[in-house]
Amino acid sequence: MTDGTVSRTAAEQAKKEHDDIAALAKGGRTNLFGFFLRLAARIPFLFIAGRASVYGPAALGRFASALVVIELTSMICTMGEKRGLAQRLSDTEGQVHPANVIADGMIIAVIASCAASLFFWFVPAPMFPGGHYTQIDRLMVIAILPLTMTEIWLAALAYRLRVTPTVWSRAIVEPWVISILAAAMIWVAPESGLSIAYMGSVLAASITAFIPFFREYGFPQGWRPRPRDMRKLALRSTPIALADTIEWATRRVDIFLLGFLAPSSAVGVYYAAQQVASLPQKLKTSFEPVLGPVITRNLKQKDYTAIARQVCQVGFWITAAQAGIALALAIPGEGVMGLVGREFVGGTGALVFLLAAEVVAATAVVSEAALVYVARMRNLVVSVLTIALQAVLTLGGILVMQKLGYNSLYQAATAAAALMLALGFASLVKSKMLARFLKQPINNWRWALVWAAAPAVVLGYLATQFLPEWAELAFGIPAILGAYFLVIWKKAFGPEDRKLFQKTKAA
Repeated sequence: MTDGTVSRTAAEQAKKEHDDIAALAKGGRTNLFGFFLRLAARIPFLFIAGRASVYGPAALGRFASALVVIELTSMICTMGEKRGLAQRLSDTEGQVHPANVIADGMIIAVIASCAASLFFWFVPAPMFPGGHYTQIDRLMVIAILPLTMTEIWLAALAYRLRVTPTVWSRAIVEPWVISILAAAMIWVAPESGLSIAYMGSVLAASITAFIPFFREYGFPQGWRPRPRDMRKLALRSTPIALADTIEWATRRVDIFLLGFLAPSSAVGVYYAAQQVASLPQKLKTSFEPVLGPVITRNLKQKDYTAIARQVCQVGFWITAAQAGIALALAIPGEGVMGLVGREFVGGTGALVFLLAAEVVAATAVVSEAALVYVARMRNLVVSVLTIALQAVLTLGGILVMQKLGYNSLYQAATAAAALMLALGFASLVKSKMLARFLKQPINNWRWALVWAAAPAVVLGYLATQFLPEWAELAFGIPAILGAYFLVIWKKAFGPEDRKLFQKTKAA
């Protein structure tokens, strides 16, 4: 090989890595904007649902218990296509029409979704552990199919690095429709208003995802159902499907157990805290759609160094952003929960633990984005151990709190602490597994995060001590975020990090 050939190869490799980081940054930047839109829309819904004169903590708790079962079932029914689809499209590129590849997975998902919907229609007890529901509430099962299809359609669009439809569907249409319908149902059907609002938002988000999906892929060509091939696909996708389901279930098993062991009002308070804490979690999903396709392409070329660099890069972006938002929401936590309603202030302890859990989970999330392709069974085993650990810690903590005589809000905080510990375990183990496979270190941590947190904590403490609650939120939160991200920008962000905020054109 001549020096000129070596030089060209190195230049091509450098350009490819630059394009990959640019693609990740572009996708993350687009969805980061969607995060703030979702934040603006989610707060009105929680404010409406938290009003005791209309819905209140008990109604929100019953709604949350049903939501857990609906969304968990939908995640199972995707059959791993949320992440497995990227690998299948990459493997068959240029051989099979992509719409045909997607259609195979869609047929399996439709069959599974319809079967699950029928089951929960005739056996609604798992959705409503307290036994209180209306006939309209039972109709929530119709949300399973559009939820499942939306995940597949958005995953297909993400493979082609089209993330704008995800922002429209998940960050604009879904949260705003549920807020508007929840308000409208106050005068129409208050006893089932939250259920109707949820079903409407899911259908609207599904339509919003389908239109760009159809424009991008069109109809399948020469396709017909092949039961034997689809059965093989279902078996092959099972480890990814279970890993996706378990990763999602770690954020819901606490609500499920609280639904059986605590009053509905406590579940409602916890659900509100979780909705606030899940806002920084959406930052993870900002990068997920584009991280999968980038990883699968590099796996095809066995470029493990690039994968490690991309995982660490995205992991740091997520950790840095989530830590800043966690500080901004946790320090004035009582005021944040008070926005939902005064009855929700007791959930501040749960909110703090839930926000901390999202920060420690970042390493597990980005590591799993690669592990589902390179070590799917071992990743699945760790995921099962994680949720088992969380269930044991949650159940044990709640029972201990009950025995010691602490009220249900302390029990809710214990459930949040159990989630934080379980996700910390997952981050440690999964990052080590990926590092062993890639033969490259996987580490999202930088000490500049501590230096950035210090002035943010000081400003937050001063705001909570010397400002009224409205000013604490209006001025304290921006001050915390401003101080934190200023230090991060100056001390932690290098040239690659700053691509997240630069208008680069991804290849």
